[in-house]
Amino acid sequence: MSLQTVPNAKKTIPRDQVFQKFTVDRPGRIIFVGHHLSTRTTVRCLIRTISLHGAELEVSRYLPVPKNFYLEILGIRDEIGCTLMRREQEKVVIGFNMLIDAEFLHHVVKLSFEI
Repeated sequence: MSLQTVPNAKKTIPRDQVFQKFTVDRPGRIIFVGHHLSTRTTVRCLIRTISLHGAELEVSRYLPVPKNFYLEILGIRDEIGCTLMRREQEKVVIGFNMLIDAEFLHHVVKLSFEI
């Protein structure tokens, strides 16, 4: 039997649901990418869940979310390049432009347990 005839279950699952999600409920900032890659405008958000591929954010329904932006998790200095996948009222589903490092994800999840 050829491997090419075996159906791949991951192809039928949306990309943002393939990876394990972790609940972090951590504050963050959406940093708009402006003209000549300037980053002046920011919007506060709440990062509800995060995975290697992306995250679910909570943002006021009245605030715009650009198609491409940087996400900063408060307490961590790194900015993650992101793309908007879909938006439903306050819930914003994003995909990271690259899979994040597993050690970085572990660090973010670990921070959510610290008080």
